[in-house]
Amino acid sequence: MQNRRATITAVGGYVPEDKLTNFDLEKMVETNDEWIRSRTGIEERRILKGEGKGSSDMAVPAVQEILRKKNIDPAEIDCLICATVTPDMVFPATANIICDKIGATNAWGYDMSAACSGFLFALTTGAMYIESGRFKKVIVVGVDKMSSIVDYTDRATCIIFGDGAGAVLLEATEDQSIGVKDSILKSDGSGRQYLHMKAGGSLKPASAETVLNKEHFAYQEGQAVFKFAVKGMADVSAELLERNGLAGEDIAWLVPHQANLRIIDATANRMGLDKEKVMINIQKYGNTTAATLPLCLWDWESQLKKGDNIVLAAFGGGFTWGATLLTWGYDSKK
Repeated sequence: MQNRRATITAVGGYVPEDKLTNFDLEKMVETNDEWIRSRTGIEERRILKGEGKGSSDMAVPAVQEILRKKNIDPAEIDCLICATVTPDMVFPATANIICDKIGATNAWGYDMSAACSGFLFALTTGAMYIESGRFKKVIVVGVDKMSSIVDYTDRATCIIFGDGAGAVLLEATEDQSIGVKDSILKSDGSGRQYLHMKAGGSLKPASAETVLNKEHFAYQEGQAVFKFAVKGMADVSAELLERNGLAGEDIAWLVPHQANLRIIDATANRMGLDKEKVMINIQKYGNTTAATLPLCLWDWESQLKKGDNIVLAAFGGGFTWGATLLTWGYDSKK
């Protein structure tokens, strides 16, 4: 196929049934519903409960939804990329576990760790595999069980995060008017001090002391992260539009990482977008890290139309950030 382009042909998602509301958190830490809503936009988040449940247990139903929609045999999947910072285990890769659980016996895969930008980075990578002609069907998953690395005595972080999974199927098209068209992706390791996990890696292996000191939980300096995130997401999204000769009126939807409502508003304003064009579900899911972007596509799928120009934008710890421009390739029916 000459001039092939990668396009999203199906979306799947999954969120756990159990909800953790702001009123629940009021009983756990010194905070309140009004304070959380006014500063983040979050009202509740989903939590994966039960012994022996990991990120793969959310990713599997999200991928299976895609297989049902497209009537695809799992053996047809060529590659599966899983964006996550909460893998089931350090190794093997959660992507491999997902493939085993769904019966994708011919697929190879790997995990990608880029925090909240993980799905965006994985989507761009998956699109390149399709464009190269190497693979026909690539699944990209964004999933995180953030409740497994959140300290529920730390009100600075426990109010923000939730659990969830989303996935998309990438396939090739000859139609140059649709598909993944451009991406600007960035990273800056000097930001690691502001958002990271202190222990558990090779730098500081797990020990009785690291567990006692609560160093296996997500740590962030909120004000510093907020400042970088507002500028990073807004700048790269505006740059993407300018590079492609587009303005706010040319964009049907902005799909922003669901970290904070104020960051989302700043990005939309910088792009010259009306709020009606911005996908927002942070109020019901919180920040699901790598899952936020595909969960937005899943929630809005029935409203998406072929030809819609969509910008996905994200900012994550360490720091990572970026934006992707794509044109939707089908009229969706959920």
